[in-house]
Amino acid sequence: MTEAEKKDLELTILMPCLNEAETIGTCVRKAVRYLRESGLKGEVLVSDNGSGDGSPEQAAEAGARVIRADRRGYGYALRAGILAARGRFIIMGDADDSYDFSALDAFVHQLRAGYDVVVGNRFRGGIERRAMPLLHRYLGNPVLSFLGRLFFRCRIRDFHCGLRGFRRDAVDRLDLQTTGMEFASELIVKAALAGLSIAEVPTTLSRDGRSGRPHLRSWRDGWRHLRFLLMFAPNWLFLVPGSLLCVAGLLIFALVLPAPLVVGDVMFDVHTLVIGMGALLAGSEVLIFFWLARQYMTRVGLLTARPRRSRLRPDWEQVLLCGLLLAAAGAVVMAYAVCRWGMASFGDLNYTWMMRLVIPGVSMFSLGIQVATGAFLSGVIHLKTGRIDTEGASP
Repeated sequence: MTEAEKKDLELTILMPCLNEAETIGTCVRKAVRYLRESGLKGEVLVSDNGSGDGSPEQAAEAGARVIRADRRGYGYALRAGILAARGRFIIMGDADDSYDFSALDAFVHQLRAGYDVVVGNRFRGGIERRAMPLLHRYLGNPVLSFLGRLFFRCRIRDFHCGLRGFRRDAVDRLDLQTTGMEFASELIVKAALAGLSIAEVPTTLSRDGRSGRPHLRSWRDGWRHLRFLLMFAPNWLFLVPGSLLCVAGLLIFALVLPAPLVVGDVMFDVHTLVIGMGALLAGSEVLIFFWLARQYMTRVGLLTARPRRSRLRPDWEQVLLCGLLLAAAGAVVMAYAVCRWGMASFGDLNYTWMMRLVIPGVSMFSLGIQVATGAFLSGVIHLKTGRIDTEGASP
């Protein structure tokens, strides 16, 4: 193949491979046949992840170009393959013969129609009996896909289908980083956050041709997918629970601080105020984490800043001032409580009355310190750094 032909390829069919000697030859031959029968200019690329069973040799013999990914991991193998791919479009799929590489017309059609990412849907296309563990089919995939749609407003119904296609230039801009199975989630999440157009097509899933255990580990990899989804959704990880805790704490203060609240035979008094203080302080800390996470993710390009709202957002030094003022107010309330105690010669005081001073004072002081230190951390996030070019500088 000449250099001009290499640059003119339309499609790369990419397969990550780790000890797939039983199936890699079949997958590559199906892909080669698809390219030949469809008339597409393309290549079959196998990204080997350290196989020791002769898989790379079998893939090359069947007609694939083989590269070596020097680190282990499903995501790393795919990232290495994407970097080495020559096609304008890339369709990736597992090399265990669970997907049919001779039936890729739906993916190519949607990519040619202008979609940036095309994902297979096994639940619409059909899942062969015993092709997917029941735990994955009825719990893992549905729950994680639902959370993905909820968190990122993405309509994809099958977040973890291993057969998917994308435009090379569009995905290059996503700066994909994960090395494990969570790569499947990362691709869709970052595509959705970047505003790429995503389509879904029915895909069949067959029983894989392996005789050994699959590479996927249900609970470990399921947790890694969930963790990734949560880290890229600060609204759901921090804002929602933090807001609920703060509302609960403030509601308790509003109901119980003026006087004990009696409901039937139950009296809610200063002990309940302590619970309200805990909820308020925990919730405010989580909201500060949300504020900081949003700033960090915006700075590194994982989220897009909204200019209209940015004018309404206070500078971190203004937040610092508010935090210090709140802490000072809390300190004044606590000092007043101590003075009242001193006026009573540090003897017995009305317990419930005193606690109605101390608890709000401690709450304001603690919250103010949280806000002030959070503001300083925000300043650290926004530190501007740069190098001084000393080349040519005179001594």
